[in-house]
Amino acid sequence: MTIELKGVSRWYGNVVAVNDVTMSIGPGVTGLLGPNGAGKSTLMHMIAGFLPPSRGELTVRGGHSWRNPDIYRTVGLVPERDSVYAFLTGEQFVTATARLHQLSDPAAAATAAIARLDMADVAHRKITTYSKGMRQRIKVAAALVHDPEILVLDEPFNGMDPRQRLHMMDLLDKLGSEGRTIVFSSHILEEVERLSGTIQVMVAGRLAASGDFRAIRRLMTSRPHVFTVRSSDDRLLAGTLIGRPAVTAVELSRTGLQIRTSDYGAFCRDIAVLARDHGIRLREVQPTDESLESVFAYLVAD
Repeated sequence: MTIELKGVSRWYGNVVAVNDVTMSIGPGVTGLLGPNGAGKSTLMHMIAGFLPPSRGELTVRGGHSWRNPDIYRTVGLVPERDSVYAFLTGEQFVTATARLHQLSDPAAAATAAIARLDMADVAHRKITTYSKGMRQRIKVAAALVHDPEILVLDEPFNGMDPRQRLHMMDLLDKLGSEGRTIVFSSHILEEVERLSGTIQVMVAGRLAASGDFRAIRRLMTSRPHVFTVRSSDDRLLAGTLIGRPAVTAVELSRTGLQIRTSDYGAFCRDIAVLARDHGIRLREVQPTDESLESVFAYLVAD
């Protein structure tokens, strides 16, 4: 395996951020799923060599990541917090990263990485003018500029619009299929289900569940889901949804619809077809109870 953790813990004084975690991460896409404060960022910073474990052993490609600068030749990190110089243009930022990696042609490497993230048309703009989603993408371009074997991304989809999110998912899926090791964190089940082959579920610093997402989802088949929906005609949409097998309740309010469903997949298929057939434009379809806390409550109660 590319990344190995054996009994890894990390604490800050009396606060335990990661508690006795053992896991193996190999090529492909692995999703690290957990709520805020679950220990995901701390775990990623240890993998990237920014923090040492307080206890246990963590290796990347067979070597310890802490105080081992050589790993940065094969690892790219995208932190959750903005780690960009806003006064630079996107091109300048990615080129500077290429120079830090001592690449033979930093400008060419930067151009290729920026194009890979579909950012060429805004590369000349200063990062201070970028949206949150654009800043996320230029950070990924910088992390990819040296063509790393391992890519570690902390909440990479934050701030991205639906088009940007799909583009990023397709890119990470392609990188994983090429044999690279991709690790990304999220607190949203839909992102992990769409992208990951393997799921590592973190709760309160511990590894709570691990495996194929389908196996974890099967434990939740009886779990109800609640969606917030806004459309061009909420009243008409509510009428078409009432009586559908997957819909158990519909509530109409000034801010949209609250829809309870017993079948996540069937509801998502139904609402798209019904909206199309009745000429309704969907503006928002957002699960409101997809936090890890609610999911884990079902997993541990099973």
